[in-house]
Amino acid sequence: MQASGSDRAVEDRPVEDRPASGRAVGVREVAALAGVSRQTVSRVLNAHPQIKESTRRRVMDAIAELEYTPNFAARALGTKRSRTIGVLASDSRHYGPSTSIAALEAAARAAGHWVSTAYVDSEDLGSVSAGISHLRGQAVDGIVVVAPHVRVLEALDGLRLDVPVVTLLAGGRDGRSPAVDQIEGARIATRHLVELGHTRIAHLAGPSDWLEASSREHGFALELAAHGLEAVAVVRGDWSARSGYAAAAELSAARPTAVVAANDQMALGLMRHLREHGGAVPETLSVVGFDDIPDAEFFWPPLTTVRQDFDELARRAVAALLEGGADGASGRPMLVPELIVRASTAPR
Repeated sequence: MQASGSDRAVEDRPVEDRPASGRAVGVREVAALAGVSRQTVSRVLNAHPQIKESTRRRVMDAIAELEYTPNFAARALGTKRSRTIGVLASDSRHYGPSTSIAALEAAARAAGHWVSTAYVDSEDLGSVSAGISHLRGQAVDGIVVVAPHVRVLEALDGLRLDVPVVTLLAGGRDGRSPAVDQIEGARIATRHLVELGHTRIAHLAGPSDWLEASSREHGFALELAAHGLEAVAVVRGDWSARSGYAAAAELSAARPTAVVAANDQMALGLMRHLREHGGAVPETLSVVGFDDIPDAEFFWPPLTTVRQDFDELARRAVAALLEGGADGASGRPMLVPELIVRASTAPR
């Protein structure tokens, strides 16, 4: 949207030169370096809709060069909004949670907000409450809970929250929050193998306390049942390639011709074990992963997998939060993941 004539005049009006060294950096200094007014700097920080993109870039570049940190706490006292979104995360080691957090930060910035993240221990329910208290103490406008663990959501159920909240990676448990349809993703992967002629199909499942792992396992079973089939084996890992490698011997004992792995890393471990023991993918075993991590296309053979759109999920989460929390996402369909077919699957 173009700025009005009066706004353009304000934006282009020169201001005072950069202050002498040693002076505290504030809005005045940012405005001087960017060549705009202090009012324009404030409008950029508040994501005003009538600021030209070129002006916004100049101001943001000046903020970065001067390492200026806006005093959102002070601004929140006057506006009742901090323009900060809280993220409560119970895991950042694995691909789904870490990618979701990075995508949330980008989506929040695009919406004119900052992100404050609190990491909690899923085994310690007290740390969940402490994390929420920490974020509320920063006057966040709302909280996105990146909660793959059952226990975290159970802890949240017992808390009274006075800010909007949405959840991610909850396996669709909160039907009002943005989500990727994990059940359908697993069904798509399983259906692909059935259509290739496989009837002896096993599942390399994720940890039982992860909501998305449970949803993927459920989707796998549903799709097999739809074709009159049953799993020849379900073996559980911990998301790591090492656990996929360790699970391979038990899976092989069931003599499957195909495996749906609950994530790409476990698929990688499974494929290595098979190769070391005289097998080959897909000649001996067809393998489908889940997530489409950046390295999946460089596995040998390149991995057939299910791709999730984490960027779109994050955009929906931020939009829902700014519209009032989970109620802001009500009625919106879940995102459907996409099957990416590569060379790790073949007809039976």
